[in-house]
Amino acid sequence: MRLDRPVVFGNWKMNGLRAEGLALAGTLAERAVRLTGTLGIFPPFTLIHAVAQRVKETAILVGGQDCHERASGAYTGCVSAPMLADSGAKAVILGHSERRHGLGESDALVRAKLRAARAAGLLVVLCIGETEAEYLAGARSARLAAQIDGSLPEGIGPEGLVVAYEPVWAIGTGRTPTAEEIRATHREIRAMLAKRIVGGDSVPLLYGGSVKPENAAEIMALGDVDGVLVGGASLDARSFWSIYQAGGGA
Repeated sequence: MRLDRPVVFGNWKMNGLRAEGLALAGTLAERAVRLTGTLGIFPPFTLIHAVAQRVKETAILVGGQDCHERASGAYTGCVSAPMLADSGAKAVILGHSERRHGLGESDALVRAKLRAARAAGLLVVLCIGETEAEYLAGARSARLAAQIDGSLPEGIGPEGLVVAYEPVWAIGTGRTPTAEEIRATHREIRAMLAKRIVGGDSVPLLYGGSVKPENAAEIMALGDVDGVLVGGASLDARSFWSIYQAGGGA
């Protein structure tokens, strides 16, 4: 799957009933007649099929926010990667900090989910990021390297993979690293991926963490930043589209 810059993905998280989700998707569909970049939305499981149908005449990519590591079985309340694909999803977010830290997901579990998602043909958006304590202790690089090494299966290629750097302390707080920190960290991540994966330097890199229209242009102009993973601002069509345009998308 080719991802043209800017790559702008919106994670709706646990937000949206059918009426409001379809209204948001419909507004974006009306604007996304000819996309010059890559625009994607990740609604909750309950809306994936309806949203995918609503935007099917556009190039908007629809994805899920997580998947189980098994294709099927006695796992009450879980959703598998094949189920996501069957509902119309083309991608899935894995390893988000709200699951790593809020629900205790380990790198090993993320790795198993990533393997399952790729087997189902889904594009994987792998999230990595350090906590504030790790950031202040100067342990950011070590944490990112450990997450990359632990979350990626052996033998994986760069195809179908996106990595999103989301410092945990910036998500939903309104705080962001400096432009120089973002640029340097993305360059470092690209070097880590090049060592871990053959062709890893071609993997698209996104920044996430309090991305909004006011800072999107500066972030996406930085070297080694191919786009952004947007949280709260993706729930407002005008703000989300403004972010997309800030990166040069139309």
